[in-house]
Amino acid sequence: MKVTDVAELLKQLAPESNAENFDNVGLLVGDLQAEISSILITLDCLDEVVDEAIQKNCNMIVTFHPIIFSGMKSITGKNYVEKAIIKAIKNDIAIYAIHTNLDIAKEGVNYEICKRLHIKNSKPLIPKIKSIKKLQTFVPLTHFTQVQQALFKAGAGEVGNYKNCSFRVEGTGTFLPTDNSNPFIGKKNVIEEVQEVLISVIFEDFKQATVLEALRRSHPYEEIAYEIFTLDNVNQELGMGRIGELETSLSQEQFLSYLKENLPTSCIRHTNLKNKQVKKVAVLGGAGSFAIKNALNAGADVFVTADIKYHEFFQAEGKILLADIGHYESEQFTKNLLHNYLREKLNNIDILLSEINTNPINYYFK
Repeated sequence: MKVTDVAELLKQLAPESNAENFDNVGLLVGDLQAEISSILITLDCLDEVVDEAIQKNCNMIVTFHPIIFSGMKSITGKNYVEKAIIKAIKNDIAIYAIHTNLDIAKEGVNYEICKRLHIKNSKPLIPKIKSIKKLQTFVPLTHFTQVQQALFKAGAGEVGNYKNCSFRVEGTGTFLPTDNSNPFIGKKNVIEEVQEVLISVIFEDFKQATVLEALRRSHPYEEIAYEIFTLDNVNQELGMGRIGELETSLSQEQFLSYLKENLPTSCIRHTNLKNKQVKKVAVLGGAGSFAIKNALNAGADVFVTADIKYHEFFQAEGKILLADIGHYESEQFTKNLLHNYLREKLNNIDILLSEINTNPINYYFK
């Protein structure tokens, strides 16, 4: 088992291309071809976490928050980031980050929050847009099924809970092979008419290279005519945050107790309590104040997130309960999500959960 094998599995869960532009995901330290002894899963890759990896003989760390986030001009050990990187390199430990691409994943951070809160029928709060593409190509009738099945196998034609979706139209294609051609059908310098099928399939943008490779492998023509369009359709599976419903309505005070129990936290900062019931719940792990209006517009009774600033609480305007449970607390089960996912996929290697609490924030109650 190599680092690249684990990276490919993580890309299946949350493709790197789905990360936000400001983010830094993927392999940050190490060699993709290095053999793995065992893997340590953490929320933050601090110096102490690298020490833990060394003690537990783990030579790969999968971290949610990237240890390298912005540009670095030197690595001299002058801060916690550089110390962790130097120690990882010295001990041949690879560091892989999976961050905002896991935030928006179908079964990512916010899916895990919904699971912990027993929220049903959840869907993206802010669906990803311009992430769906459409491929149109022309295939000789004799090879239509071969090409269609190859595209489906590559992940094209998936719409929500449906697979193998396509549209086709039969017609007549014409072409004239030139002297330098090597035509599959017809002869050089003789115009040819062929019964062809126009096939259309949609796919998520991160699958484009795989879909086009499948097209090239399965299509019989020397020169393949195809078009790719970016669609304005919202993605039904991917997006920031999620929104769904509780099995049973709770009062706002009951919900806060329920929230504190299921997403353990020392403190919940919230807006004024009203005499309202909570049924529809919106969640967004990490700093999510930018989505307050989205939660309001979606008709949520409560929005659970973190890092809400003083003036941002006013945006509730008495219409929604805002509950800030803390950044670490909102994402605390992300490492369990990653641990369970990799343990299901890999049965020949140890996958360990970091035992270090990396939360930099403490609360004083005395």
